[in-house]
Amino acid sequence: MDKKIKLGLFLLLFCALSLLFYNVDVNYVVGAEDQSFSMFQFIGPVGAGFVHPLLAVVSILGVEVVQKVLLNDFSFSIFNVARFLPMLAAAYYFGVVKKDKRFGIALPVLGMALFWMHPVGIEAWGYALLWLIPIVATVFAEKHLFLKSLGATFQAHIVGSVAFLYTISMPAEAWWALIPVVIVERAIFAAGISITYISLHSVLEFIAQMLKWNMGFLNEDGEYVPHVHHHKKEE
Repeated sequence: MDKKIKLGLFLLLFCALSLLFYNVDVNYVVGAEDQSFSMFQFIGPVGAGFVHPLLAVVSILGVEVVQKVLLNDFSFSIFNVARFLPMLAAAYYFGVVKKDKRFGIALPVLGMALFWMHPVGIEAWGYALLWLIPIVATVFAEKHLFLKSLGATFQAHIVGSVAFLYTISMPAEAWWALIPVVIVERAIFAAGISITYISLHSVLEFIAQMLKWNMGFLNEDGEYVPHVHHHKKEE
């Protein structure tokens, strides 16, 4: 089967699973009870571990548009528009961090600067120090899937928090109170991302073995596939 067809099938499967996960809520966004986190947090970043990061980002954006606009689950506001961005940042990070750590360091630094520039943000200065975590995770992400996943979910957290700060009114005390919640929440999300990645990896491995497919259409940096390397050796 042509590689482009295989890639198309993979993206179709990935987008379908993402839409399914999008509709399973995990918990509410504090300060915006009409908004919630879903299991999309688990699957959103991992596509970039299998295909080119930009292709994964476009796919994720497509999923978000379908879910929020075509399914009439979207009310226009700056905050809701900004909510498209966190998962795109997480997915891009997940795809590039093994080869290029600049994004994983630059975004947290920029996020801290923007947070502290806001009057409420400077009062809740300790909240932004959470973003030292993804910087440390980025340094070791190449060898540890959980840290790679932790870095990815914190990229989403940085973008989402800064957007929230500048669009939704919430007192500094609430930001301080959220610090332990964020630590637990992001650890759970990182575990979910890791499990989802390994599960999808295993499914693709099973398909490759059953159908005798060469999965060379997938990104080798996604750590997938002895099949790709075996194929190259045989050639």
